[in-house]
Amino acid sequence: MPSPIEDPPRKPPLIGALLRVPAMAIHRKLIRELRASGFEDLSPPHMAVIQYPGPDGLRPSALAERAAMSKQAMNQLLKTLEAMGYIRRSTAPDESGGTIVNFTDRGRAAYQKMADILLDIEREWAEELGSKRFHELKMLLGDLWDTPLIR
Repeated sequence: MPSPIEDPPRKPPLIGALLRVPAMAIHRKLIRELRASGFEDLSPPHMAVIQYPGPDGLRPSALAERAAMSKQAMNQLLKTLEAMGYIRRSTAPDESGGTIVNFTDRGRAAYQKMADILLDIEREWAEELGSKRFHELKMLLGDLWDTPLIR
């Protein structure tokens, strides 16, 4: 009789998974709660535009770079969000003749709701980890924020 196949020993996840899995959980909760709050048309791809720090005053090319996507894909997202009333595109106020993106009132309301949801998530996670450990986690991630490792 053959021996049962055993699972390989589990190694601790690498940093990519340790950051990705919580981030995905945050995105799922954001979408679920945004939809429950009257923003039912938002979906995960839209987060690339409306995430912190928001699109106000940025060019589509800058938003595409920030989201690590093609300019074509970003322009499709912008077209969709504009049709849904979350953003507007207009001519840049400088002499370049380029386009900039800004939130509409509806977009600002969704962005504010996202901030409220994120504060709730922070409270939940602080409760789960303990205030001190959660604060340390935020401080460590904040230390990485402006390093060449993030840029």
